[in-house]
Amino acid sequence: MPRLGLISDPDFPDHVARSLVHQLPDRLERHVDDGSGWDVEVVCDPVAAGRSSGKDILDAVEHQRAAHEWDYAVGVTDLPLRSEGRPVLADTGGEHERVGLVSLPALGGLQPRRRARQMVLQTVEELVEATSGRGDSAAELEESGRRRGLHSGLTELFAPIRREEPGGAVAVRYRATKWRGRVRLLSGMVRSNTPWRLVLGMSGALAASLATSVFGLISSTVWQITAMVGPVRRTVVLVGVIALMVTWLIGTHHLWERPRHSHDREQRMFYNLSTAATVTIGVGLLYGVLFLVNLALARLLIDPRLLVSSMGQPITLASYLALAWGATSMGVAAGALGSGLEDDATVRRAAYGYREARRREHQQRVEQRERYGEHG
Repeated sequence: MPRLGLISDPDFPDHVARSLVHQLPDRLERHVDDGSGWDVEVVCDPVAAGRSSGKDILDAVEHQRAAHEWDYAVGVTDLPLRSEGRPVLADTGGEHERVGLVSLPALGGLQPRRRARQMVLQTVEELVEATSGRGDSAAELEESGRRRGLHSGLTELFAPIRREEPGGAVAVRYRATKWRGRVRLLSGMVRSNTPWRLVLGMSGALAASLATSVFGLISSTVWQITAMVGPVRRTVVLVGVIALMVTWLIGTHHLWERPRHSHDREQRMFYNLSTAATVTIGVGLLYGVLFLVNLALARLLIDPRLLVSSMGQPITLASYLALAWGATSMGVAAGALGSGLEDDATVRRAAYGYREARRREHQQRVEQRERYGEHG
């Protein structure tokens, strides 16, 4: 019975890898090695998550494969890999012919588990072909990938996948095209950051937002202002408070990747765009949830007669929507200030996955040592 090990980074990659444990054995038996049952295990390895290149991760995966006496091993990482400006989906080792690596960000932000399953199956087939001497041609391997959906019509339209044999440390590589693959890579980086965890991870910002929005709900001054503000100005305020909190979070907690952190300009651009998108989505979700809470509280607790006396106009659903908008906008603006009370480590853990938070923590330690060295 062949044994396959999945070596995952902590956090999102580990969740993806563990979701594949019960799906892979049957699919491997049907599509990769007919007649043989497969045993699949998952190991979460923070050490591999500290590696910063595909070759280093392949070395770490080989170390784990040998230690566990697996027949094959595949690393599952959220490190965004690129080769000659093109996103890399998967590599198989040239120096270690029984190990491979799948990069989740290059698979995109939609259906990551299904796409990861397809890519892991294709990677394992490459490994089996390389070690068994079956001699499957590149065309046959491409066809097997097409059957799994790697080369479906939609994939070919939006982000085609190409198979290469670069040689050296990498025997076989699957990569996306340069421009369309970049969009998928960026969406995958944002998905790996799990932006919906951002606000829940910052208790100070959440408390400030809730307290201020409740105050706005019971303030007759806020009622009068919401009655006078039109839809255009409401939209401007909504965008403005979200932009305020996003800018405050990125600037106050040093989330922006600077040139001193990386000489790879394009990689730095991807990190900054994914940070901006992650924080914007997280804050947008905060606004949406807070708006619904305020709307429910307003309808439940505020007597329409009080609103009529304060606003001087008939009360409709639009009036409650406007009131919820006013209270929520105040709350999110206050949340921006409240986020300043959080320490940088808390914000990094809320905004990023394990690997990226660890990488940025290392950058901050280096900066602090340099700063103390200059003044010491």
